[in-house]
Amino acid sequence: MGSDFSPNGLRILREVAQTGSFSAAGRALGYSQSAISRQVAALEKVAGRQLFERARTGVTLTPAGARLLPRAVRILDELDAAVREVSSPRAEAAPVRLGAFAAATAGLIPKALASLPAGLRVTVREGTTPTLTRALRVGTLDLAVLALSPPFRPPDGESPALAVTTLAERELVVGVPSGHPLAGSRAVEAAQLEGQVWVASQSERGDALLGVWPGLRERPEVRYVVRDWLAKLHIVAAGLAITTLAPVLLEAVPDGVAVVAVRGEPQELRRIVVAHLPGPLDPGVARVADALAEAQLTGADLAARRDGSA
Repeated sequence: MGSDFSPNGLRILREVAQTGSFSAAGRALGYSQSAISRQVAALEKVAGRQLFERARTGVTLTPAGARLLPRAVRILDELDAAVREVSSPRAEAAPVRLGAFAAATAGLIPKALASLPAGLRVTVREGTTPTLTRALRVGTLDLAVLALSPPFRPPDGESPALAVTTLAERELVVGVPSGHPLAGSRAVEAAQLEGQVWVASQSERGDALLGVWPGLRERPEVRYVVRDWLAKLHIVAAGLAITTLAPVLLEAVPDGVAVVAVRGEPQELRRIVVAHLPGPLDPGVARVADALAEAQLTGADLAARRDGSA
């Protein structure tokens, strides 16, 4: 090999492994597409072999890339620790690295983190369940709050299986404007959602819209497509559309939005879990996991009051 691995090259390896995409890795690291291509070429030249498999569905690591990844993560963690030591007057413990899907970052995460001791530092990364699962495998997250749909298979098929603890399992609900004809109902039939105007967001692959009630018989009228839950909720509050909500988000619902349960089969259940790599947890990581469980318990009480199931 003609030269050494650079920290930038190792960061690209790590980011591609957890995003599954060169373009997504470039956005996360602030690189252009051409800069990513140059860095990847340099990384593979140093390695002396191909590190990435390119396919239409995304980018995965070759066996050589997968062998390099754990060492790259350890090296980058050590570099980050060195920066913390020289930049701080006293040594600080590494933060607990928490990931969560978007609705959980709005509804569950703030309450959980507010209950933690002031000295326990936590960083939060928002992402989709597949992205967060990859980040756990790569080692850039300690814990991840994930959303699973029936039949509730493991988050991925890799071995060893991730350790998964269920926080809650509840049915999806619908958020409608407070002045909407459905707002006065405790529950509606799924057929009553036909013909409504929806606000939704793109899924990770862009092939589905998140926010439209699953299984509608007719093509939904999705008039608004936005990226974040705050925008969705305020579009609903303004009387412009309705949207599907995960119960984990109920504590973040603003005035002007009514929450309505939906009857019918199949039930649209979602399971909220906290996942991590198998093995014992560090004390700080375990404390964050406990705080998530406690916050979800109180959140479930609120959800029961909002949908009338208590």
